Order: sequence, then structure tokens, then C-alpha cells
Amino acid sequence: MFVKVIMSGTQDLIDEYLDLETQLSDPAVHADANLSRRLGRRYAELAPIVRGLAEKTQLTADLETALELASEDPSFADEAVQLAAALAQVDERLTRLLAPRDPNDFRDAIMEIKSGEGGEESALFAKDLFGMYAKYIDSRGWKIEVLDSQETDLGGYKTITFAVKGASATDALYGTLKFEGGVHRVQRVPVTESQGRIHTSAAGVLVMPDLDATEIVIDDADLRIDVFRSSGPGGQGVNTTDSAVRITHLPSGLVVSCQNERSQLQNRESAMRMLRARLTALVEEQAAQSASAARKSQVRTVDRSERIRTYNFPENRIADHRIGFKAHNLDVVLAGDLQALITALLEADLAERLAQATEGSS
Repeated sequence: MFVKVIMSGTQDLIDEYLDLETQLSDPAVHADANLSRRLGRRYAELAPIVRGLAEKTQLTADLETALELASEDPSFADEAVQLAAALAQVDERLTRLLAPRDPNDFRDAIMEIKSGEGGEESALFAKDLFGMYAKYIDSRGWKIEVLDSQETDLGGYKTITFAVKGASATDALYGTLKFEGGVHRVQRVPVTESQGRIHTSAAGVLVMPDLDATEIVIDDADLRIDVFRSSGPGGQGVNTTDSAVRITHLPSGLVVSCQNERSQLQNRESAMRMLRARLTALVEEQAAQSASAARKSQVRTVDRSERIRTYNFPENRIADHRIGFKAHNLDVVLAGDLQALITALLEADLAERLAQATEGSS
């Protein structure tokens, strides 16, 4: 049933793929880096689909031939069984590839971790979350670029914003990381606790697609840009000039700031990158109030009652409350081994998308 639903409209995808192939062979396209990157990303996304469709067509023809021969000569029956199994595997792969998905899934991502309830302990937990993501991202061969951070006296993070870049156009970074968005709750004995009591605190994670400057137009007249002196660690000279930048988007009220770079120009570019991502997330949220579970799971306030996940240190337990995932390997997860949890979230999302596609066709 799923295969029949998902397979409809595949000729349009093949036509789009061939059109992209033609465009990408034009040297003029590669003169525009943003256009070339955008077309290349979509081409890479469609390539496994087109290959799968071609494989399905060939296997279907081979199976028909094998069945005809088997009706006359039983020795061909085994070959028909093998071809049928291979076709079923291709159908399964195509079902996953063709299930309706967020068009931003194959983009790079911008993540923000913000401390919430719990004071200094929450900020230390925000640092632990950043370390967990940094190790996972490194294990995938991806790269992190810290755009802005504000540290506390004990070395935690009030907030840290970073970009995640893939190694190739087929890396679905946003699609992989977006379900990390939401409130993460921790239960442990804080380093600031002298009586050994377990405390509960929280940190918030926001995940956004990283858009090119040409893909979202921001009117300069809608911006108020302030410069100020950087604070906190940053090396000699960073705190002696007005290099930090704060940008306020007047229509929406969104405010972003960046002070990690020593150059005011670099900080402004990073802040604009963060603003584009924030505006995209805001527009999506307002437009849909998010019919998608991915957007619903992301919160703008850090309230323990809206938690998506709990990290229980005394029991070495991690639990994701959206899908009922539970494991007693918190130490391993914090060391960057997130794949089992992320796979479970992706599988739950796929099942939901397939169910919606089936309902929509009935």
C-alpha cells in the first residue's frame, strides 16, 4: 500500500533530475556559488531516487521474465524468488526516499543551546550538551563553527550558537539533527551542591536550517545594528574594541548578537546568518503552527514541564519522552554515541510521514 502511494508522481522527479543535470553542466551556473550549491544539493538528493527507480524497473522486467520461464521450467523458480526479494528491498528503500519530507532536511544546520532553570548548573549542563553534540558531529565527519557563545564564571554556557556543516551535499544535517530541538532536562548532583542532593535543571536546544543569503531577503531598513565591546574570554584585543554586533529585526522583534570574532565585519556576517535561520524558523512556526512534529517539539522557552528528554545521572539513564525511548547508557551518549537515539527518532518520524501520506491518498 505504502509503495503505491509513494510511487505516484515519480516521473516528475526524474524530469527534474534530468533538468538539473543539464543546468549543472552549464559553466555559467558554477559562476554563481549559491546557485551551484543549491542545485547541487537538490541533484544529490534526487540521485539515489532516480537510481532506485531504474533498479526497480530493471528488476520488475527481470522478474516477469523469470516467472514466465519458471512456468515452463521449474528450475527458474529459485531465480524468481531471489528477484522478488531484491525487488522488495528496492521498494522498501524507495518508500523511505520518497516519503514526504521537509525540503530543508538536506541543508546544513544552525544549533543554539541555552541554559534555563537551574542557574549555574543549567549552564554547566548546556556545556555538556554542546560537548555531546560536538563529539557526535565529529564522528559523522561533519564540522562545527561556533558563531557565538556566552560563558559563565564556572565555565558553563549561558548560550552557545554554532553551525554544523556537512562533508557532502547528501548529508542531511538538518534532517538528522532537527529532532534535538526542545527542552532537555538533567537530574544529577551539581558541582555547586555541598549536601549531595540531586537537583533538576534544564537547557533548551533550537535547531534551524542554515540558509544562503540569497534565499531569504532581509531589508536593511528593518534592522537596527548596535556595536559594543566584547566581554568574556577571547584573547588579547577582543575586549578593547567595539567588535561585537547586536542586530534587532524590527518587524519581528528578533535579536541576535555575536562577539566571538575579533572583526566587527565577521561578527556582523555571523549575526546575519543567525538572523536568517531564526526568521526561517519563525515563519515556519507561524505559517503552520507546525503541523510537523519536528517543529512542534522545538520550544523558545526553557521550561522543565515542556521537556523532550531527561538525562538521569544517578541511574545512568536517558529517556526521550516523545517516542518512549529509554536506555541505561547515559555515559556513552554524552560521549557522543547518539546514533541509536537519533535512528529511533528518524524511524518514528518516517512512520508518521508514511501514515500521513496514506491518509492523504484515501
